[in-house]
Amino acid sequence: MSVATSSGGTSPGSPESRRIVLLRHAKADWPQVSDHDRPLAERGRKDAPVAGRRLADTGIIFDLALCSTAARTRETWKLAVHELPDRPRTVYEERMYEASLGELIALVNEIPDEVNNVLLIGHNPGMHALADALSGDAEDGLLPRMSRSGFPTSAFAVIGLGGSWKSVEHGVGRLLDYWTPHD
Repeated sequence: MSVATSSGGTSPGSPESRRIVLLRHAKADWPQVSDHDRPLAERGRKDAPVAGRRLADTGIIFDLALCSTAARTRETWKLAVHELPDRPRTVYEERMYEASLGELIALVNEIPDEVNNVLLIGHNPGMHALADALSGDAEDGLLPRMSRSGFPTSAFAVIGLGGSWKSVEHGVGRLLDYWTPHD
């Protein structure tokens, strides 16, 4: 991946200078198609723009979005990105579909250090597992709330990280925000 950045903020390497946001796709339908080709349900088409507006409210300017190639993640991103003030470079990443926690961490480790803020649009159980694994610390009450909710569709977690993407591993981040559409 080769990505130029456009966001300001704190300098790379300072505590929590980077943000990784993990967005689970919106509610999908169950038609007679392969799992990879499942589209969004009506509720998902309503929730995805709401998630996009809430992402915009965080004030994070994303340098890069990595989106699973599944139909439901691409459709979620298409509806959410229109709510952001700036459209980040988007890479549709096949490896995110059905990715294990280890595979997701390996993918994060490949992000160029010029990227400060990245958004991953993916699936459970991977998004929840990654949010839980990276969050060694959290703002008050966020970890238990995330654990109780089970990371529903359209939910997202904002994790602050310091250091390079290559150094991302279990417990290195701080859960800064956690949002679900039906709180």
